[in-house]
Amino acid sequence: GSVYNVQKINVLSRTYDVCEVHPGPNLNMIVGANGTGKSSIVCAICLGLAGKPSFIGRADKVGLFVKQGCLKGLVEIELSKTPDNIIITREIQVLNNTSSWFINRKPATLKTVEEQIAALNIQVDNLCQFLPQDKVGEFAKLSKIELLEATEKSIGPPEMYQFHCELKNFRDKERELEVNMHSIETESSDYREISVIKCNNLCRDKANSLEKMKQRIERYKQDVERYHERKRHLDLIEMLERKRPWVEYENVRQQHEEVKQSRDQAKEELKRLKELQSPVTKKIQETEEHFKSLDMKIRDKAAEIKDTSQKCKQKQEALEMKDKQIEEINQALRMKKDEEMDRQRKIHNTHKLIEEWKNELNTMAVSENLQPQTDAVNNELKKLQEERANIDSDISDITAEKMNQEREKKRIIDRLGQLNNIMNMKEENLKGRFRDTHSALMWLRKNKDKFKKKVCEPMMLEINMKDNKHAKYVENHVSANDMRAFVFESQEDMEMFLMRDHQKLRVNAVCAPAESCAESLPSRPIEELHRYGFFSYLRELFDAPQPVMSYLCSQYRVHDVPVGTEKTRNMIERVIQETKLKQIYTAEERYVVKVSAYTNLMLSTNTSLRVAQFLSSSVDTDERRQLENQQQDINNMLKSLDMRLTTLFERQKHLERRDNELRQQKKELVERGNRRRQLESKIGVKYDSLKQLEQDAINLEKESQQANEKIKEINTQKARLVTELMHLIKNCISLNILKADLVLQSTAVAAEKSRLESEYKAASVQLRAAEQQFRELDDRKRVLTENCKELLKKARQVCKLSPDQHLPKEFQTAFQALPTTLEEIDAFLNEEKTRASCFTGLNASVVEEYNKQTQEIQQLTEYLEEKKNELENYKQNISQVKERWLNPLKKLIEQINEKFSNFFSSMQCVGEVDLHVENEEEYDKYGIRIRVKFHSSTELHELTPYHQSGGEKSVS
Repeated sequence: GSVYNVQKINVLSRTYDVCEVHPGPNLNMIVGANGTGKSSIVCAICLGLAGKPSFIGRADKVGLFVKQGCLKGLVEIELSKTPDNIIITREIQVLNNTSSWFINRKPATLKTVEEQIAALNIQVDNLCQFLPQDKVGEFAKLSKIELLEATEKSIGPPEMYQFHCELKNFRDKERELEVNMHSIETESSDYREISVIKCNNLCRDKANSLEKMKQRIERYKQDVERYHERKRHLDLIEMLERKRPWVEYENVRQQHEEVKQSRDQAKEELKRLKELQSPVTKKIQETEEHFKSLDMKIRDKAAEIKDTSQKCKQKQEALEMKDKQIEEINQALRMKKDEEMDRQRKIHNTHKLIEEWKNELNTMAVSENLQPQTDAVNNELKKLQEERANIDSDISDITAEKMNQEREKKRIIDRLGQLNNIMNMKEENLKGRFRDTHSALMWLRKNKDKFKKKVCEPMMLEINMKDNKHAKYVENHVSANDMRAFVFESQEDMEMFLMRDHQKLRVNAVCAPAESCAESLPSRPIEELHRYGFFSYLRELFDAPQPVMSYLCSQYRVHDVPVGTEKTRNMIERVIQETKLKQIYTAEERYVVKVSAYTNLMLSTNTSLRVAQFLSSSVDTDERRQLENQQQDINNMLKSLDMRLTTLFERQKHLERRDNELRQQKKELVERGNRRRQLESKIGVKYDSLKQLEQDAINLEKESQQANEKIKEINTQKARLVTELMHLIKNCISLNILKADLVLQSTAVAAEKSRLESEYKAASVQLRAAEQQFRELDDRKRVLTENCKELLKKARQVCKLSPDQHLPKEFQTAFQALPTTLEEIDAFLNEEKTRASCFTGLNASVVEEYNKQTQEIQQLTEYLEEKKNELENYKQNISQVKERWLNPLKKLIEQINEKFSNFFSSMQCVGEVDLHVENEEEYDKYGIRIRVKFHSSTELHELTPYHQSGGEKSVS
């Protein structure tokens, strides 16, 4: 506490569910037996102050520091700071091994937390400031140099370690200036010289190098002059290469002008030939128009011929229609004759039938009395119809009842399907999360007969929430292991389930209390807690079988844990103080209240509720059981109704057969009584029909005369149609003659047209030749134009000119002194290239090296002066910083040595701490040396990882 200014530590660790520590201002000691969690508090301090697991030396992942069976752990450390304390919270997630950071209960990043801790000079990675039990050996392994740096960082003034670093940096730079050996390497294309010079310091080396460079630069002068001579030849070559494309461009431009003149002449010749051919073209057009006129007349005559032919066809069709009318008249006359013959035959048959009925009527005796038999049959029919009506009514009622039952059965089946789907979802959830538990469940359902008492399936399947939104309270209260546990009423059944059939399956099983606790009463009625926002106890939020409910009441006291609302959360401190409840649920949090065994103070911890995973989809087992019973009752009712309907249908068929028999008897009796009246009536009807047949007689002679008159009139019409048809045929022949004459004229005009076109074609050959010549010249002109543009572009590019920039005067002046033809330019180019090639072994690097050496001589001269001044400054700075660092360091180590020696003297041992120096100028070799003597017979020995025992190292 005196180092870190820790005000309060809240811990959720491997050992504790909840632990809160308040360190004092001076030395703090935690005393307890092995395994009581002393190191857990040390681990919490390290991890809570952004330390890594490797600083502790116990585990490599932060998730391993959380208590087994918990999903997360929490460390909260309050640090003293002016003006306000800061609270650093680290929440560790076990599943993904990650941490969430909070400063003053607000989310923060790890980098922000580290900055806050560094500002308070807290160094959990410094063994001189934070030394866990498992890192004692590593402290002994620290070298003297490391021990000095750790001491400076942990208890020295802030500037002490900074001065030490500056001294080491100054010494490194001083070594760069003062060396015992220095190499200078100089390279060029022709020269390479390596000088290794032994001297006392860098300045002397640079001075010698300067003299060497002055000698070397004299040897470069001749090469530089030869290089400039070669450069003049190359410049002339460059100018010749610039002029050459301009000469090429001028040659092509002159060709372009010549071709352009030839093309213009060909264009004039083409125009003249076209003017000569114009009259022939006109005659061809006139002939074409005459040919089109004749063709139009031929088409008109063809249309008239087609129209006349169509009229002839219509007349022929009219003649055929008249022939059909005559045939129809003859057919109608034949039908009249057949109809008259049929009437005569019917009259003969009617006379014959009347005679037969009269004979039967004369032979028939006087009618017997059949009324008593008829009355008996009618009475039996009446009774039978009443019974059938009753049976139909019963069938209708039973059918309606059956339809109602079937509708109810369908509703129940649909509802059971919904409940089964929910149960299947819960079983799939169980299978995905706990495959062994699901396999054991499948086995249990097949082997329930092997158990003496009731066995309940895993609680997550048996518990059914009355409201799914309350599932999170139950899941946060009951452990995940118990959520997937089977519940047995008998210990013997549970042992047999675990040992015999599931030796290879990892399943959980619990045994319900021998005496049921399912109906246990809470410590107080829920109505007394309504004013605090509580609305129910946990037990009232769900349904479960009696063994499951008994186990939950016994193990988790669900009957006595109240559930509250946001109102409860807002007044939580008052609720804890006034109700003395051990466990409380608010809308989104769980509170656990404990009383300290030492101070009798009430300590509370709160955790956020996890989202429900197992019980969010619940099945009402009572509703399901009730629906299954209703389904069984309906099935029994439907079977009973089907049996009654079968009996009624059989009785209905029997009555229907008896009804048909009685009706047949009644029909026979009525027919026997009515036969005489029927015969008399039939004879009267036949006389009426005979009278009608005699009245419907047909006059065949008159019908034949009318038919002949109609045929005569139709023949007159046919003669008129034939006359019109002959006239149309003559007209069609004359039209065909006129058409043939027009076709002959058209043929003659076509021949004249072909002759003119042949003459035109012959004249067109010369015209096409002229056109071809013109096109060729025009194409050649276009190609030469493109070439001119490309050559001009190339010439401008060689001279590095923009498209709109004229050739500069200096180029024009230079070009005038050069040859004017391509052959002369090429010969001159070859000559100059040959001269330039004679200057071998030279390049621009010779001149660059010469210039570079000249510049380096100047820079080296300036450098020597600068380094001399710099070396003096470094020596002066080192002396000042050394005095400001070494004196406070020696005083600090003397104080440490004094206290260290006193502690060892109190144990009848000897211990010393001193500043170890091998070379006063080697500041990176300074260190702290610890020497100890635990036995009077031994000498002082330096503390090392190997010489002392583990206890001696721990004490040191």
